[in-house]
Amino acid sequence: MNRDILIGLDAGTSVIKAVAFDLTGRQLAAAGVRNRYRTSPQGAAEQDMAQTWQLAAQMLRQLSDTIPDLAGRVLAMGVTAQGDGTWLIDAEGTPIGDAMLWMDSRAALEAREIANSCGHDTIYHTTATGVNLCQMRVQLSWLRKTAPERIGCAAHALHCKEWLYFCLTGEVVADVSEAVLNFGDIRTRRYSDAVITALGLDDMRRLMPPIIDGSRSAHGLGRRAAAATGLPEGLPVCLGYMDIVTSGIASGLCDRTARPGVSILGSTGVHTRYAANVDEIVLNDNRTGYTVALADEAFGQVQTNMAAAINIDWIAGIASEVMATAGLAPSPSDILAGFEDLVAGARPGAATYHPYIATTGERGPFSEPDARASYTGLDRAVGWGEMVRGVYEGLALAARDCYSAMGDIPGEIRVAGGAARSTQLVHILASVLNRPVRAVAQEETGAAGAAMIAAVQSGVFSSLGQASEVWVTPLLRDAVLPDPDLTGTYDSLFPAFQAGRTAMQPLWHAQAKTREEIS
Repeated sequence: MNRDILIGLDAGTSVIKAVAFDLTGRQLAAAGVRNRYRTSPQGAAEQDMAQTWQLAAQMLRQLSDTIPDLAGRVLAMGVTAQGDGTWLIDAEGTPIGDAMLWMDSRAALEAREIANSCGHDTIYHTTATGVNLCQMRVQLSWLRKTAPERIGCAAHALHCKEWLYFCLTGEVVADVSEAVLNFGDIRTRRYSDAVITALGLDDMRRLMPPIIDGSRSAHGLGRRAAAATGLPEGLPVCLGYMDIVTSGIASGLCDRTARPGVSILGSTGVHTRYAANVDEIVLNDNRTGYTVALADEAFGQVQTNMAAAINIDWIAGIASEVMATAGLAPSPSDILAGFEDLVAGARPGAATYHPYIATTGERGPFSEPDARASYTGLDRAVGWGEMVRGVYEGLALAARDCYSAMGDIPGEIRVAGGAARSTQLVHILASVLNRPVRAVAQEETGAAGAAMIAAVQSGVFSSLGQASEVWVTPLLRDAVLPDPDLTGTYDSLFPAFQAGRTAMQPLWHAQAKTREEIS
């Protein structure tokens, strides 16, 4: 029987997708559904765990119904999902309430306490990952204080992809990328007793499952999952890395020759550089960012802006509200299309925008839950076009801020994500970074990266680098080069951008206190 298909399952924050690829990386079919989660004014962001599995199984079933004889042709499946958060189950595998997502902001105090503790230096230098409120290690501390009964009932603390992996295979395991960045030692790729103690989580050690690397090991699809998805029982299932990293893999992150930086400009902004070994990891004085263990003893170093395209959505929403006062109702796509011409004709650098629009603040390259977005430099000469362009420039300057915290900016940048569809944003990014920028003609990068991990585990490729040569290189689009008329402007603006976010911090704290008083 010809096993010539790989499946990538990607349970993102916005959409849950199942995508089928042939062994050369060509997409054959996809099924997707909007993800469902709940938020509250108090900062909660929670997701029904059972419903998440049901939606994922439905998408796999749709894929099975779309591709003739998929069950007979599929070689393996890779699983990825939104990163961070906390998904608790009991000893029987039953969810303990709803999952806390990475967007949940209720653990801000616990994040500050850990960051200000005497153990923070041990935590950062052992995990090479900064502490922020999105992470399981912080959320567990919050849950212990606010919901001790849930912790008492829990047997395992998982991430979203690990929950889906359990539903698919019945195996309770932890992905090496997130287990190590939360609780481990980057040198051993195992749990670190010193880190767990420094976090004050010795009593939580029992919740941490065995660590596996999905590029090296797989488990078979269980009987009940096979019946739910239409896929064959025993199908090898590989646990991929967190979705921001699998997206990077499908954009060429593991190309050991080009060694590009990868910027995923989705709801969040994720900026990643490749480190071939532990000695190439660059730490920073602010003790921020993520270091993610990859296959072949390599790492992805990541700095994440909490909000990227969300900033564009925000200003597009403002435009829509203003037009509504005149009885106009353009579609969101029409507004975004209009922004392209508006930005192209606006003065560069006329208004500086710090893109910290998320209610959870910022986590890269500095960690500050109280951070908020702002404009500076406004005067009567600044028009609507300059304000919109300022948002685009702010995203690019924030990307440079992130790359600067990880050493030298890579020689080429690959871009993906919804905001990367903007021609003007890509041109501005190239000029701000002073690097050529390339897109990859792969719409489903998260699922593709998970499938590439499965391809390596299955022996289709010997490494992710070899997989990249086949799956990524042929899909590279022409490079967008820096505009020499703009690079000098942005070189001058960048130090002011960094100084501005530092100067704003007292105001952020004062505003946070005011929000608490009036809530």
